Amino acid sequence: MPRLDPRIAAVTDRVIERSKPGRKRYLDHVTDEAARGIDRKALSCGNFAHGFAAAGDDKTAIRTFQGPNLGIVTAYNDMLSAHAPYYRYPEQMKLFAREVGATAQVAGGVPAMCDGVTQGQPGMDLSLFSRDNIAGGTAIALSHGMFDGVAMLGICDKIVPGLLIGALRFGHLPAIFVPAGPMPSGLANKEKQRVRQLFAEGKATKDELLAAESASYHGQGTCTFYGTANSNQMMMELMGLHVPGAAFANPGSRLRPGLTRAAVHRLVEISGEEKRMLGHCVDERAIVNAIIGLLATGGSTNHALHIPAIARAAGIFVDWQDFADLSAAVPLLARVYPNGSGDVNDFHHAGGLAFVARELIENGLLHGDILSAGSDSFEGAMTTPEEDGDDIVWRTVEKSGDETILRGVADAFQPDGGMRLVTGNLGRACFKTSAVDEERWTIEAPCRVFEDQKDVVTAFEAGELDKDVVVVVRFQGPRANGMPELHKLTPPLGVLQDRGHRVALITDGRMSGASGKVPAAIHCCPEALGDGPLSRLRDGDVVKLCATTGSLSTIADLDSREPAEAPPQPVGTGRELFALFRHHADDAEKGGSAMLHAMEESL
Repeated sequence: MPRLDPRIAAVTDRVIERSKPGRKRYLDHVTDEAARGIDRKALSCGNFAHGFAAAGDDKTAIRTFQGPNLGIVTAYNDMLSAHAPYYRYPEQMKLFAREVGATAQVAGGVPAMCDGVTQGQPGMDLSLFSRDNIAGGTAIALSHGMFDGVAMLGICDKIVPGLLIGALRFGHLPAIFVPAGPMPSGLANKEKQRVRQLFAEGKATKDELLAAESASYHGQGTCTFYGTANSNQMMMELMGLHVPGAAFANPGSRLRPGLTRAAVHRLVEISGEEKRMLGHCVDERAIVNAIIGLLATGGSTNHALHIPAIARAAGIFVDWQDFADLSAAVPLLARVYPNGSGDVNDFHHAGGLAFVARELIENGLLHGDILSAGSDSFEGAMTTPEEDGDDIVWRTVEKSGDETILRGVADAFQPDGGMRLVTGNLGRACFKTSAVDEERWTIEAPCRVFEDQKDVVTAFEAGELDKDVVVVVRFQGPRANGMPELHKLTPPLGVLQDRGHRVALITDGRMSGASGKVPAAIHCCPEALGDGPLSRLRDGDVVKLCATTGSLSTIADLDSREPAEAPPQPVGTGRELFALFRHHADDAEKGGSAMLHAMEESL
């Protein structure tokens, strides 16, 4: 295996050293749970009888310990396109388990909400903390102690991180994620974005906009842009938590049930194998691989929150400086919408993750020696599945099928991964340069300060923003209102930029994995609530955002001012139920989690 790039090695070593105390506590927990935790044999007869009472044909096998019993944690619902395919998966997986002398039970279900449905709506304030909710639901499902391995059915934004965080507290069990794939390509994402901007300018009707959106989001599977959902699938592959190549086969394709079958058979195979315990597989190298994959493919900025949160659940600590230093070493190998014209299906057909993994490993830019749950060797990640009669074979991908979408290291789109840390007297924030033309990496202009994205749209429609402007949207952090994505700002800000204005966004909130084009400093820490520096900005203050120098600053005298008063805590649409999460949430750079913050205080 090629020698690891010294820059990658340096960051990995730094993460290992920083994480030593937390990682030791975590691995001690895994060892203790493996030795003394609850399992089928430790249950009383009454406990155990409850656990297999409804198991039908599998009752005898479960009762007499004839083979591993797999727990399925599912995020199925039939309202969301990405999760609708999971409807029949448990039935199929039970059959696949029986083929290899095992059994399977649905351990529990977790909620799956869609940011695409809730964007700009009150429900979006629940989105980030749904991750903590899902992690808790996963723990509840696995707390029964009936299982020897875990199959995770989840795809989208907060669902995969939540499932993984919850499962890591049961890190003595092996776990594999079982995806369902993206929907086939519909209306081109670039055309959808064009109609959105026309609607923002009043040049398209609502019927025309709905027609465009419906032609884009048209069937079962994840959305086809390279947002958080599809970035999740990339991460699971490059962390070794998928059967290789499982990420992007479409629902309903002949490959899909075969990949699910392979996942079940593999999970049975590694049940009881100590070194393949989830807690051992998700180590510092696997976390670094997730960051590298994010950078190499131009993935969603939401993972600047999710990866630190996942890492903390395994006793590992990463920060945005780690992201920035890795970004300087990792070239951008993919341009997938919103960073390019092709969608995730085009990316997959061009060689996809198998090509990316091979290029990175062969150039010393990825840990190729991590423990893989999904295959005997992580080098399996360099292969892609293909039909061979009734069987599946895995083949390597030697070259890109479309160099407008996918390139090798020697001919990368950018020499760096396009994720910059910007810092200054306005705090620390993330800037995704891979989606922004380099001539727009530096913006210096008077700011307009808002506390609700709807007010930005109102000001845009009134012509108040038709100039060079830095739009600041504050009190959008985890503790303020749950850190919603501000994706509705993309069309109006894109229109202003297309008119020739120098425009940027600065916020302590999030932008979607679908966002791009407009320069943005997002996830600002410390957040405005609690006297963060954004709370002291005023309309007209000159603000400079520069990705080249890593600067986020203002010449205004912030220390001489009192912080602005925060808006009231949100209520309605169930948001009041999440007040406890908001109250205890930590900074975005730590993952914006209330659950992990409280967990660490209790250990």
